[in-house]
Amino acid sequence: MSASAVIFYIISVVILAAALLAVTSRKIFRSAIWLLFSLTGIAGLYFWLQVEFVAAVQIVVYVGGIVVLIIFSIFLTQQSGRDLPAPARGRTIFSVLAACAGFVLTCAVLTGYSGLSARAAAGGGPAGSVGTIGSQLLSTSEHGYVLPFEVISILLLAAMVGCIVIAIRPKPETR
Repeated sequence: MSASAVIFYIISVVILAAALLAVTSRKIFRSAIWLLFSLTGIAGLYFWLQVEFVAAVQIVVYVGGIVVLIIFSIFLTQQSGRDLPAPARGRTIFSVLAACAGFVLTCAVLTGYSGLSARAAAGGGPAGSVGTIGSQLLSTSEHGYVLPFEVISILLLAAMVGCIVIAIRPKPETR
């Protein structure tokens, strides 16, 4: 086994362990911290794959933005120390079945399921170079994507303001 494979397996185990702890932890703040570790591990995987730009975006957007927003939201709701309720048995069974279905689909893709490999051979993926994709993201023409990004940013701003308004409630008066 090469050193590259060992590094990949170590990063993968860190990502999977942190993700598992994020969804099974009974404390909401600890779940957010484990999510932080999982997303940082994914950035490490991108660095290992030598895709530095995607790794930097992962760190800036997800680790630096989304997880910090989640942690601030937890602190604003004043519920950071409470235990989360135990999940219902039906949801546990459904999540195990969903994980098994995802595992089977992943194995089908990796073993070259004939329908999926035929679609990939026919050129079912996106066409164009990185420059073309970048110019479309910044374009305001008919095939540009600037307007959807602006709408999403306004939606995220409205959600953040809504979270703050909901979180700021008067404390009960003591008599």
